[in-house]
Amino acid sequence: MSPRFNFQDLAFSALIAGFVAVLVGYTSSAAIIFQAAQAAGASMAQIGGWLSMLGLGMGVTSIGLSLYYRAPVVTAWSTPGAALLVTSLPGTSINEAIGVFVFATGLILLCGVTGLFAKLMHYIPQALSAAMLGGILLRFGLDAFTSLQSNFALAGSMCLVYLLAKRVLPRYAIVLALVAGLIVAGLQGGIAPHGQTLTFAIPAFEMPHFTLSSILGIGIPFFVVTMASQNAPGIAVLKAHGYQLPVSPLITWTALTALILAPFGGFTVCIAAITAAICMGEDVHPDPQKRYIAAVAAGAFYLIAGVFGGSIGMVLTALPAALIHTIAGLALLGTIAGSLYRALENERQRDSAIITFLITASGVTLLGVGSAFWGLIGGGVTHLILSRQAWNRT
Repeated sequence: MSPRFNFQDLAFSALIAGFVAVLVGYTSSAAIIFQAAQAAGASMAQIGGWLSMLGLGMGVTSIGLSLYYRAPVVTAWSTPGAALLVTSLPGTSINEAIGVFVFATGLILLCGVTGLFAKLMHYIPQALSAAMLGGILLRFGLDAFTSLQSNFALAGSMCLVYLLAKRVLPRYAIVLALVAGLIVAGLQGGIAPHGQTLTFAIPAFEMPHFTLSSILGIGIPFFVVTMASQNAPGIAVLKAHGYQLPVSPLITWTALTALILAPFGGFTVCIAAITAAICMGEDVHPDPQKRYIAAVAAGAFYLIAGVFGGSIGMVLTALPAALIHTIAGLALLGTIAGSLYRALENERQRDSAIITFLITASGVTLLGVGSAFWGLIGGGVTHLILSRQAWNRT
């Protein structure tokens, strides 16, 4: 494997696929990143810095790993992890939030270096991690439809366009829903531009602060969600398309990048799943060995987005809240459905999964620790008790 670029592998379809992957990634979850940064009390300049670091981190890793392995390795932030941060970070200082990022990415790096990834995921029943993710994301799904009450024309048009696009152009459903929302918001006069030009937000270093409550209540659930709901599906997508790459180095390099960027707000860099799949289809290139060009192109577009991360944050503040809530909820519908399916498909784990889901969705805080952690604890205890009873009956 040589990290050299072969210009003979260039194909316009691959460049377009890379652009679409980045467009879908940003339109589907940049709003969630924005909300997560706001929940931590970040200023607009800091939010721009976060988005810049994320774009640069994803760009460098997508280009580097794809060129080295000659495979379409697209990286991404953890959208489920960001959703967890939105619900868990309120009341937490930005320094504690940075401490959570450092702790969680450090654990992920440890899993990559030691090869513990597969073993660790084995000890946490898939049903429980899926149920916890479903509980975390429930709020976003509900917000997409409660927005109908505050702005029916805006949210309703976005939902309608999304459904119609899912019928005829499913790959672009989110993009088209966003376009519809922008048009309606513009006609309503709901877009409030700030008048700035494209700007690069200089990332600011924040000293991490570690507290037991934030590590238990946010750090551990963030680690579990990121590994189980972002890295694991990302590896699965690669394998499903015939790319048998070594898992540990992929986890190690992405986690190391995130660890370096964490004090500047780059909370995670993971193996992409949905956006990666866009770069792996037959329409990208007839030769699977040349589809890495699409991932390299995606990395280049990520770098551009990272350079102008401050402007992305500015654009998001100009949009009405109903638009942001609706696009975030619609983008996560598939993830919510998949999480609930995986949580409840195993009849033996159904009771423990539903308890995990309900505790997590409740938002309860006990001993200063958030609901995601207690959801895992409650579901885990239920699983152990019911499993032991089943074992005794046999």
